[in-house]
Order: sequence, then C-alpha cells, then structure tokens
Amino acid sequence: MVAKSPSFLRTIGEPRSVITPIATGLTFPQSLDVAVKLYSEDIRTFQALVKEVGSSAELLDRIRAEGGFDKEIRGSLLKLFRRCVSLILDTETTSKIKKFPTAALVESYGHTFKEIEQLKSEFAELPSGTISALAALLAENDSRGQSGYLLTEQFFSWFEKTYKGRFSIDGPRGAGKDIELKTLFPDFDSSYPCDFVIKGSDTKLLAVGFARYDSTRGGSQSDDRTGGNSNKVEKAKAFHATTGNKFRIVFLADGPGLTHGDTWEEASLLDGAWDDNVRVTTLKLAPTRITADWLES
Repeated sequence: MVAKSPSFLRTIGEPRSVITPIATGLTFPQSLDVAVKLYSEDIRTFQALVKEVGSSAELLDRIRAEGGFDKEIRGSLLKLFRRCVSLILDTETTSKIKKFPTAALVESYGHTFKEIEQLKSEFAELPSGTISALAALLAENDSRGQSGYLLTEQFFSWFEKTYKGRFSIDGPRGAGKDIELKTLFPDFDSSYPCDFVIKGSDTKLLAVGFARYDSTRGGSQSDDRTGGNSNKVEKAKAFHATTGNKFRIVFLADGPGLTHGDTWEEASLLDGAWDDNVRVTTLKLAPTRITADWLES
C-alpha cells in the first residue's frame, strides 16, 4: 500500500471545479437515428443467417468463418449473437477467430445458446421498432474510450506547446499499443504498460504516465482502478531500490467519475506519494502540477 504523503488534491475544496467536461456521442433521439442508419443492414444480415442455419452453433460458425464477413460487419454480428443468443459470449473473445476456435467455444458454452427454433421464430419478422431497439443496443458502447483519447490528445497538445525543445512526450494519442517499461529499462523484469513517457532533451526518461477519463466511476470499479495505480507505484519504488533507476509517475485523471467520494479520496491518497515522485493531475491542473522543476528535480 502506498503510504500517505502531502497531497495537493486535498487542498481543493470543490473537485468539480478542476474537472474537464468531455462529452462524446449524441443524445437521444439523435443517437437512435444514427444507430439505425449504422446497424440496420447488419441486423438484416443476421436475420438472413438465422433463417439459413440449422443450429445456433452453426450460426456462430458462419459469422466467425475466415474469409467470410469483413471485420466491421463481423463485429456487429457478434454483438447481435451475444445479445440475442448467448450473453455469456463476449465480443472480445469471439472476435479473435484464430486464437479461440468456434468448436472450442461451442464445447464450453454451447449449452447456454438459445435454441435455433426459438431464434428463427423471433427473427421471422422484424418490425421497425425491433430494429431500432437492436440498433440502440449495438451502438450503446460505440463511444466508449473516446473521452480518454480526447483527454490524452489535449494533454499532449498542451505539453508539446508548453515544453517544446525542452521535453518530449511519446505514446499513442488514441487507440494504440502501450509503451512497456522494459523497452526503456531492459532490466525491468515485469509487465508495466504506460500510456505515455516524458523524456528530457538528452532523451533521459523523466516520467511515465497513465491517462484515464471516468465519465462515471464508483464502488468496486473505483477500488480496482486505484488499487492498480498503487501497485504501479510500488513496482517503481522496488525497481528504484534494486537498480537505482528512478522516474516520476503522472496519473492524468479526469472526468466527473473522479469526483466520487471514494475515488477522489483514493486519488488524493496517491497524489504526492513516494516523496512527491507521484502526482495525480487533471487537465486543468497540469500547468501547476506537471512543471519543469518537478520533472527535473
């Protein structure tokens, strides 16, 4: 557990005043119109497949067949399979058609599949209202992660403008592969994926960073996030103790979910840890928290 240290966050009386509102997606009913336009054809394709196959297992096999549907259409069909046939099959697993063969999925979870006769009855006719409802279900997570990408983009833009020629920042601005610490320190012997790294003009690593935007957060999700962050600090401290290599840690945290009682408290506990080698900052606080003096001291 990361020990308590002086925390700047604890001096903030109204946490919402330092949050950056980043809204993605559309509100209803505009969101429904877009979803119907985006997914109605895929829903009709799923309906046609249901009519053709002899079992729910065959339906899954047809959807996942190599050389069949392109990635985007297959993704929509897999979402429909999860929603309409078996809630136990997540789309992330089923989308990995080479890593997880259909036969293995059917063997493990086939008993949870809805019977094809029932499925055929349900999809024999699809009124416009049903198509709209299915489209809304398929689109409900389409904007997931976008707020985080926008947060990272804005932070990178601020950092590069502020410290041009003095420091550099590297990492994916949107979706992309994390930077593993062992690619910078070959003697770091465990997994430590970072969202970004900050280096001096001499390319020396000064800080590693993690960015998260929480539109809403609480309960066990908050515990998982903050517990994972504390573990990152402990790993860095242990690495420093054994090798002498040291770097600062930036937790770029933002969004309304950060202001929830337990989440804010845990962020405040983390901020200033490890003798102030760790700082938790929102985008608004970055100019006063991620300073040149702190990075270089």
